[in-house]
Amino acid sequence: MSLALSEALTRLFEVLTLQAGYNANTVIAGTAVLGAAAGVVGTFVFLRGRALISDALSHATLPGIVLAFLAGAAIGIETRSLPLLLAGATVTGLIGVALMHALTRLSRVTEDSAIGAVLGSFFGLGVVLLSYVQNLPLAGQAGLHHFLLGQAAAMARSEAITIAVLAAFALAVVLYFFKEFRLIAFDRDFAAGLGWPVARIDLAMAGLGVAVTVIGLQTVGLVMIVALLVVPPVAARFWSNDVRTVALLAGIFGALSAYVGAAASYALSDMPTGAAIVLAAGVFAITGLLFAPRRGVIGVALSALRFRLELGRVRWLARITAGETAPHADPWLRLYLRAAGLSDASGQATARALHEAPAAARNLSLWLAAITRRPEAVPVNARFGVDAAHAVLPRDLLDEIEGRTA
Repeated sequence: MSLALSEALTRLFEVLTLQAGYNANTVIAGTAVLGAAAGVVGTFVFLRGRALISDALSHATLPGIVLAFLAGAAIGIETRSLPLLLAGATVTGLIGVALMHALTRLSRVTEDSAIGAVLGSFFGLGVVLLSYVQNLPLAGQAGLHHFLLGQAAAMARSEAITIAVLAAFALAVVLYFFKEFRLIAFDRDFAAGLGWPVARIDLAMAGLGVAVTVIGLQTVGLVMIVALLVVPPVAARFWSNDVRTVALLAGIFGALSAYVGAAASYALSDMPTGAAIVLAAGVFAITGLLFAPRRGVIGVALSALRFRLELGRVRWLARITAGETAPHADPWLRLYLRAAGLSDASGQATARALHEAPAAARNLSLWLAAITRRPEAVPVNARFGVDAAHAVLPRDLLDEIEGRTA
């Protein structure tokens, strides 16, 4: 291990264990609060399919940041004032979203085309303005580029506290209106039928997405902030179907990603915070993709193998009922049968197999009859031949198969 790498790892360990000083600890803690808020708010952005709108919004904030900087310089106030820059970002971001909606409603432009047009135009304008400001003899303009990719190390303690307070407020709003947001996210028409103010709740959800996008600009950067809103909920979705669990996990993943990313940005001075945070979030997403028990690649593969072996066991037992004493089995099934105590080393059926065979054959025959007679009545998630037919199949279908109906 080279000396430079060893020093970088030592520095990263110090930052992660909160030994880098009060200012660094404050910035990292504030970034973690932002990550938690982004994960929870992003759950509803994800469920409502608004990731691309958030992306257009984040890119549309760049002109506002630069114009707010110029306005501050013109009127003689602190040009790097975070409230001033965030206010400018909010104004142009909302203008961009309004233009996008106008394009889709007043013309035949599709939503994705409108998003692309607004995103490209506003971001291009922002880059031109940023290039212009970089050449002006003004103090503070050198730090504006941090809004592109984020740089935690460039933040002051007061800025970190401001971001943490705003993010905590956004998180509190989501928790307070969680029931309403969940209802709108899953069934807007049903909520309207119950008399809920759907439009206002939907607007509040969108407003929180805007708020977190703007709050996270300096920390994560406008290029990466949409990923912090989307990747943690995607990672959490692999692990659960319950929106409460998904929101909780997304908040945890977002907080941990922001914590690790901000620490890495502090320890490695040339690393953009936004990129580090998104890479950390990507690790959670890839972990879920691979190892989640129900949706992960490995979990799905193991589930499919388990089903194949269990169905092979049922068919093997059914053949014993038909008179075979040592039915042929492939190597994997043979090992499975031996482990289950159903066959001996020579492949002969054991006493246990002879005892279980009639019930297995009966269950398999019910399944075969069910999919032959009324396949549409068979539950979608049922495991053919493996699940107990009397516990899964509809009672009227079982009665029809067994001849107890007219």
